Amino acid sequence: MDSLRQIFNDWIARKTPTSAQLEHLAAQALADDFRAKAFGIAPANVEEVIRKRSHLFLLTYPHLSSVLSPQFLVLSLETLWNLWLPLATKLAQDRQQLGRPLIQGILGGQGTGKTTLGAVLTLILKHLGNSTLSLSLDDLYKTYRDRLALRKQDPRLIWRGPPGTHDIQLGLDVLDCLRQPSGQPIPVPRFDKSAWEGAGDRTQPEIVQNIDIILFEGWFVGVRPIDPATFDNAPPPIVTAAERTFARDMNARLQDYVPLWERLDRLMMLYPVDYRLSVQWRRQAEHDMIAAGKSGMTDSEIDEFVKYFWKSLHPELFIKPLTRNPRTVDLVVEINPDHSPGDVYRPSDRTD
Repeated sequence: MDSLRQIFNDWIARKTPTSAQLEHLAAQALADDFRAKAFGIAPANVEEVIRKRSHLFLLTYPHLSSVLSPQFLVLSLETLWNLWLPLATKLAQDRQQLGRPLIQGILGGQGTGKTTLGAVLTLILKHLGNSTLSLSLDDLYKTYRDRLALRKQDPRLIWRGPPGTHDIQLGLDVLDCLRQPSGQPIPVPRFDKSAWEGAGDRTQPEIVQNIDIILFEGWFVGVRPIDPATFDNAPPPIVTAAERTFARDMNARLQDYVPLWERLDRLMMLYPVDYRLSVQWRRQAEHDMIAAGKSGMTDSEIDEFVKYFWKSLHPELFIKPLTRNPRTVDLVVEINPDHSPGDVYRPSDRTD
């Protein structure tokens, strides 16, 4: 049997999917038990699932060049087949069953592919008859002026991003409007990170209407407070008494975000196989910007920047436990060092 890449290349060349190819893809879909369960695939429905997915592949592939570079698209054919297409299909099904706009939370740090995922899902969902809105936790930042005042109150908030730097009521208002639309246009907040020499500020809202699916993403979307006693023996870089106090304070502020998380209908995680990869990924991003003639941070500045966020919400304490928490998370997509997706599973199916 041909490799997956060869099968997809045949389809791209406008060759009709053969029975042998579809049978091979059906067997492959069932072979990964965790992924199959996550996307509702079973022996009884696998043939229909693969047939519909192949049709959706042929329908959407020609349009993906509008959101992905040609080189990246070629490298992402298996990701398209094994993750993006089944995920979009499941979102469309969940939206239909819900009978109102669906709010899908996406938890993931820098380098995990949130932006790419949002762009691809939006395109695929359009072909499934759903209008999609991407909303970032970043879009809910307090204004530049309010953050200056906040920093005077708490000088430890040297960067935007940690709990306390967002306008939670703004988020509640916009999600409630999107969730129960009145038929009127809805202003959606947007944030310009380049304003005030990179400090960022709120910009003109986007006006939307008739949204079916909201992709609400951010680096701690869905993360809830943990036992404050945990910080008595916190991992590095939370080392000093002052750092432990800061971590406890950020943990306490997470409680204010819980009403926001309760608006989510689903929560998926883009989970790096090693949280320390965020340093490597951030360095590469900064090096690329510098090579392109833009300003960027040095490696030492990147290290301090990333450690600051680990001190506020340490991934080992807040993120890792969620991979086995079915009460909070519905789907986990592990992210490999090269940014590609790895294992996909529901926490409820994993007991290891």
